Amino acid sequence: MRTIRNLVDKIKPTFAKGGKLGFLESTFDAFETFLFVPNTTTRRGAHIRDCNDMKRTMIMVVVALMPALLFGMYNVGYQHFLSQDIVPEFWASFWFGFLKVLPMIAVSYVVGLGIEFGFAQVRGHEVNEGFLVTGLLIPMIMPVDIPLWILGLSTAFAVVFGKEVFGGTGMNVFNPALVARVFAFLAYTPSMSGTKVWIAGMTSGEGVVDGFSGATPLENLVTTGQMGYSTLDAFLGFIPGSVGETSTVAILLGAVVLLFTGIASWRTMFSVFVGGLAMALVFNVCGSSAYAQIPGWYHLIIGGFAFGAVFMATDPVTSAQTATGQYIVGFLIGVLAVLTRVVNPAYPEGMMLAILFMNAMAPLVDYYVVESSIKRRNKRIKTEK
Repeated sequence: MRTIRNLVDKIKPTFAKGGKLGFLESTFDAFETFLFVPNTTTRRGAHIRDCNDMKRTMIMVVVALMPALLFGMYNVGYQHFLSQDIVPEFWASFWFGFLKVLPMIAVSYVVGLGIEFGFAQVRGHEVNEGFLVTGLLIPMIMPVDIPLWILGLSTAFAVVFGKEVFGGTGMNVFNPALVARVFAFLAYTPSMSGTKVWIAGMTSGEGVVDGFSGATPLENLVTTGQMGYSTLDAFLGFIPGSVGETSTVAILLGAVVLLFTGIASWRTMFSVFVGGLAMALVFNVCGSSAYAQIPGWYHLIIGGFAFGAVFMATDPVTSAQTATGQYIVGFLIGVLAVLTRVVNPAYPEGMMLAILFMNAMAPLVDYYVVESSIKRRNKRIKTEK
């Protein structure tokens, strides 16, 4: 690392203001601060000063995503070979999935970071670090057979209209990764729904055996009222679905990392699961359809519920900032997700819309929480006088 540090220090004047390549100062700064923690400190306001900066925080989130990503790669290959009536072997399945998912990640980062660097150059500010996570989240919440050009277009839309128009990282109202997914879903619905998009090769009919549908548990519940998979397979992740959303076990491992490091709010995460379970139990009591009568905890282990609760709802930018607000927003996300799933059969996965809706409502929730606190304090002061 000493050698790399010396090399960076040697070429740094070339990219500084007044240097030959001074117009690339923000680009050079992005690479330098990615490799080394900057030695700058804040000069105004009260801030906690430690060795962590935004890049180090984002990298820790990437680490938390690794269990779900690696299992997702394996499951892509597992489902592919299963659809061809071939016994899935571990390394063959993982290698197949790796080769299918890697281009998705590459497209997401190339398109997203390209736009980020472009905006930084034009505006003359530092490159925002948020896309280190967003660039990985986007392919993880997409079907494996989504055309790469749709993935790239969705990423571009998310970065430009989901973040940059609001001022960049930290200013966006909606989670950019979910903006990419909702754009793809609404603009290119056939590539985001149905039974074939979840299994690599099914859209091209590569020797798929008769009787293999490729339907997700949510699609089966909507049509038949039965999940179609064992609860153990659903919990472990051996089911069709988006790349990183199938394994609840892998997602919970990531949750442990986020909670241990203090990056994610346990209040929001816990409340999402409580809200989803509570709404499901209400349907168990009042619902008449087969879907409404499934065990409530099924909702927590299928679809994107767990992934959304751990990695999306806890986004510190778009979620509530107050402690009470985090309970409220998390609970309502869980409620709305299950409500959408059961009541609207045309849209079996409700997690995306639930989180986006509460992203818009979070500032309002925080406002009333703060106002309520102020009123209670004023009332207490008057009483003491």
